Amino acid sequence: MARAAAIVGLCVLLGGALWLMVAGWNSAGDVEISGQGYAALILGVAFSLVVGGGLMALAFYSSRHGYDEPARRVLESEEDRSTAE
Repeated sequence: MARAAAIVGLCVLLGGALWLMVAGWNSAGDVEISGQGYAALILGVAFSLVVGGGLMALAFYSSRHGYDEPARRVLESEEDRSTAE
């Protein structure tokens, strides 16, 4: 039951986001976008995808190489301390 409620809630959020997107697009009317505007839009989207992909790659790398493990306290024994001196 909780899974169905979560799916319904996410679908409602998606629908609301799509409705806001369409309303925002239609409210702009007949606004012309220059070539520089399209270039900035394309560069912004490409940069966002590169940064997002890079951060995901770093997350997977750190997870697979053990950097995400919890910290552990290492206690030295009496023998280790006496041999180190």
